[in-house]
Amino acid sequence: MPADLAVVGLGHIGLPLAQAATAAGVRTIGYDPRPPDTAATPCAPAPAEGRPAAAHGTHGTLTAPEIRRLLAAGFRTTDDPTVLGRVRTAVICAPTPLGEDGALDLAAVADAARVLAAHLRPHTTVILESTVYPGTTEEFLRPLLEEGSGLTAGRDFHLAHSPARHDPGNRAHRHSNTPKVIGGLTPACTEAAAAFYGRLTDRVVRARGPREAETAKLLETNYRHLNIALMNEMAVLCHDIGVDLWDVIRCAETKPFGFQAFRPGPGVGGHSAPIDPNYYSYKGRSLGYPLRLVELAQEVNTRMPRYVVQRCATLLNEHGKSARGARVLLLGVTYKPDIADEEGSPAREIASRLMELGAHITYHDPYVHQWQVLGRPVPRADALYEAAAGADLTLLLQHHRTYDLQGLSVKAQLLLDTRGATPTGAAHRL
Repeated sequence: MPADLAVVGLGHIGLPLAQAATAAGVRTIGYDPRPPDTAATPCAPAPAEGRPAAAHGTHGTLTAPEIRRLLAAGFRTTDDPTVLGRVRTAVICAPTPLGEDGALDLAAVADAARVLAAHLRPHTTVILESTVYPGTTEEFLRPLLEEGSGLTAGRDFHLAHSPARHDPGNRAHRHSNTPKVIGGLTPACTEAAAAFYGRLTDRVVRARGPREAETAKLLETNYRHLNIALMNEMAVLCHDIGVDLWDVIRCAETKPFGFQAFRPGPGVGGHSAPIDPNYYSYKGRSLGYPLRLVELAQEVNTRMPRYVVQRCATLLNEHGKSARGARVLLLGVTYKPDIADEEGSPAREIASRLMELGAHITYHDPYVHQWQVLGRPVPRADALYEAAAGADLTLLLQHHRTYDLQGLSVKAQLLLDTRGATPTGAAHRL
């Protein structure tokens, strides 16, 4: 066998999994049908320093040095599907973005399943890590694998679901110390998947089955979005009644039970969107009872970019300036601090709305060296302090560790902080 593990799909889930497996001594290959010049292959040009490898039209989560270390440790990628028939474990990490109808798009999962099925051999362990609806592993993935291979899941090969829990940029929680939830089609399938993940993590949590494992991811994602939506609503309320929300959170999080601190922001980005199990697009049917709180949270969170732009216009007006013709500097355009991933970042919508009001936009981000909005390149500020001093409004959208906010608050004519990161009284806060 050329490897113990094949990672199918080298995006924001697959690349970190390949990194963790390789670091654990698991011989790993990555399969991705994209041309070599857009994948992190040995023959591809290395990404620019500090920039991640490309992944499904966006940026992945590994920097150029991490990619080089991964390749030096023996990891290789390929677009040759025949290698999938010579591994012990295959993990599908295909992207499942939200479609226009609000449902998860499972097309990439289907493509991965068909390619894998054509080369699937007995005794292989197949694991789905993509974010999916409850029932997808059994009712969507299993038929594709069985029809394409002629093998039976649970008898000829093992099949399980294990939701991805990678948190880009998190230095405290990595694959090795983050518990892995596993739900197999049969008890033997669960144990086969547990044996694999036991090589990568300190703790394996066995779910009753694939549906429970899939639903755990749904609960984790929606829990986050619901609580962020609550904080975003509190931010609007507290601003209107003259209360410092950030001080409110500081006080509330001292409660040792029954409270977990979440914080507001200019919008919710990233790869994990709110999931409503009412949408079963792959079956063409609906359960008929949507999660109304999830829908409301999505509504609250998606209107935050508009609210931020409204606050910008109001601040400018209060200081005798109009949004039309104003020079606005955006700080941080990625969806998380200290990484280069822009997936779902609210910065682009905020910039486009400000441009529609007639503002002149520039940006600064230590991880993003080129940026486009409405199909046009946005000028990048190289001299940060000079740019802040020259801008009518500086808007902090992402608090990267490299930003000296105390110094910026002194230099900026007007600073709006959407992350509550500046010292008290040093800036206007969301």
